[in-house]
Amino acid sequence: MVLERYAVRYTKTALRNIRRASSSLTYFDGLVQGNRAFLSRCITLVESTHQKHKVQAAHLMEKVLNHNKTSGHQTLRIGISGSPGTGKSTFIEAFGLYLASRGEKVAVLAVDPSSHNSGGSLLADKTRMIELSVHPNAYIRPSPSRGELGGVARATSDAIQLCEANGYTVILVETVGVGQSEIAVSNMVDLFLLLLAPAGGDELQGIKKGIIEVADLLLITKSDGALLPVARAAKTEYSRALRLLRNTQSPWKPFVINVSSVTGDGIGDAWEEMLNFKKVMSEAGLFEKQRSDQRITWLWNHVQSELLEKFNNTEKVRKLKLELEKRVRYGETSPTAAAEILISEFMNTR
Repeated sequence: MVLERYAVRYTKTALRNIRRASSSLTYFDGLVQGNRAFLSRCITLVESTHQKHKVQAAHLMEKVLNHNKTSGHQTLRIGISGSPGTGKSTFIEAFGLYLASRGEKVAVLAVDPSSHNSGGSLLADKTRMIELSVHPNAYIRPSPSRGELGGVARATSDAIQLCEANGYTVILVETVGVGQSEIAVSNMVDLFLLLLAPAGGDELQGIKKGIIEVADLLLITKSDGALLPVARAAKTEYSRALRLLRNTQSPWKPFVINVSSVTGDGIGDAWEEMLNFKKVMSEAGLFEKQRSDQRITWLWNHVQSELLEKFNNTEKVRKLKLELEKRVRYGETSPTAAAEILISEFMNTR
């Protein structure tokens, strides 16, 4: 092979890096040709925490970034969140089928919660979206959150770009819908949907202002059958809350739509408003600006994540960690002092 022929010119480390780059090139070729199997392999690669795979992933993502910039491929990234019981998976399947039947290629990146004890994850989204999972215009990729803040997997932003390079036009990012997930997902998508179950009165008080502030569209799910009158009343109350809580200079003004995953009512209207959102934001010059701002956010997210991983994998830190945790637990050392010791040991190993 060519690589072996010129091996004498390089150190072993450099040669390994060249091989990894060659591997990422093979992945890239399959990815941009629309091969779904290669898309899955690429996402697995960027999710890996193995150092060898990180080098390959870095080479791959550079090529993907350049490809997406020059391809002219138009996409829409949509974040979807909501509390348990709002019917997220049911809505995503109904919405995904609606889009796929109209020629859109839909990728669903569903982040599953991981156990804090075992680290395991159910990864059951395909079982909840059976019809969509077998549609030729759809791709579902469940990923474990592994305890990531906000329930958004670390590599989700890379996975979005990989799906776009593979030819998908609408990327749906579903989160576990707890804690900081709404903020985390809003920093990687163009449009943020908040799903709400039919409710009113006391339930309305449970809406967090922070969630309202990042939501671009509120959808009242289960707006059918006996719940329809309640859902319509909820729309009125949520609309009123939006006017009180949302104070923004953005040209887009969020509002509320009733939808039913069972009858399909409202799903077409919601999609039209999503397209209108893109039009309004693009005309204001904010659509691409938001994406560029998000790239900076994810730069520093990756830096923090990598630093924390290197910190936890440092031998001196691991040796001190248990002892210092014990001292902090029994009040023998302050958390601040213990943190300073650990950071000092980490910095001295660099």
